[in-house]
This record gives sequence, structure tokens and C-alpha cells, in this order.
Amino acid sequence: MADETGHLPRRPGRILKAARWSWQGLCAAWRHESSFRLEIYLCAVLAPLALWLGADGVERALLLGSLLLVLAAELLNSAIEAVIERYGPEHHELAGRAKDMGSAAVFMLMMNVLLCWGLVLGPRLL
Repeated sequence: MADETGHLPRRPGRILKAARWSWQGLCAAWRHESSFRLEIYLCAVLAPLALWLGADGVERALLLGSLLLVLAAELLNSAIEAVIERYGPEHHELAGRAKDMGSAAVFMLMMNVLLCWGLVLGPRLL
């Protein structure tokens, strides 16, 4: 979608603003989402293991990338939940469905972590 500058590349100042807004989002997720904090702790433990256990760049990218996808999905899930909560605490079937689907997306990517780690590291253990 075009912004006020059309489809032109962003200037460095706009890129810095976007980076600042992204940092604010990460800080908000850290402050308000216990699931995000838990997943950050898991990444802090598993990321060094991924770098150590990955035999080459592709394996390291798969191991680390699968972890980062979980964090991204958790951020999106938290955003969906925040928007739904903005409109009130009363139960609505579509709101519940949206929250459940966001949670399911995070779960699917956690299963992806297990699959990637198992396929990369499993043959070495057997």
C-alpha cells in the first residue's frame, strides 16, 4: 500500500521511526505477555545450542529460524488479542475463534520447532 510518498523507498529517518515502533512493540510484548517472555527464555537457551549443534549454515538457519517464527507468531497472536480486548470483555463467538486461531498458529510453529530440531539432530543421535 502506498503512503504519503507513494511507492518510493523510505528515507533513513522513516526507517529509524519504523525500527523505533518495532522496538516499542517488542517492549510491550515483554511487559504484558508472559508467553512471549517464556518463549524468549527458551530462545536464550536454545539459540546458542542451535549455533553449536548445527553442522553448517543451513542447519543453523533452520534451527534458529524455527525459533524466531514462534516469536513472530506470538507477537501476532498478542496483537490479535489486544485488538479483541479493546472492544470489550463480553464473549463473542468470532472474537473467541480469532483468539483460538492465533493460539493455534503459535502451537503449529512450536510443532515446527520440534520437527526441525528432530530432523536435523535426530539422525546424529541414532
